[in-house]
Amino acid sequence: MHLLYGMRRDYQGEVLIDEQEVGKMRSAELATMRKGKLAIVFQDLRLFPQLTALENILIKNSLTKHKTADEIRQMAARLNVVDTLEQYPTTLSYGQQQRIALIRALCQPYDYLLLDEPFSHLDKANIRQAGGLIDEELKSTGAGLIMVSLGAEYGLKFDYTLQL
Repeated sequence: MHLLYGMRRDYQGEVLIDEQEVGKMRSAELATMRKGKLAIVFQDLRLFPQLTALENILIKNSLTKHKTADEIRQMAARLNVVDTLEQYPTTLSYGQQQRIALIRALCQPYDYLLLDEPFSHLDKANIRQAGGLIDEELKSTGAGLIMVSLGAEYGLKFDYTLQL
């Protein structure tokens, strides 16, 4: 995921997005690509501890105005984290943090949603809710999904699965 997102350049070969070599992009080009083409949920989530859960979500949405406040609240309610929006990430369980990170990723336009072990700390009910939300968002935008998982597909549909 770090290679696709342009965070690592220590590889051989090519990583191409829209026929552009990601490893050769300048910072401004990477920022533009990340703002409109790639949304990501990192395995380590990368929530800002000094911001509330809602502020973590809004930091992404403020750049693009992709979702309305009502849409964000609906996603939070659907993922059972609406009551945590005013809390800081350090006070939330890892599963709650994962759901906040997912909402944040969905609050921007993207061609591909990158998910790096996004459900590792969720129970089956919350996985179904998150998977359903992701599926609906992908269908409504026509975007693709690239996910790294320890083997479970979590009810999501994939055109291709690579197993190592």
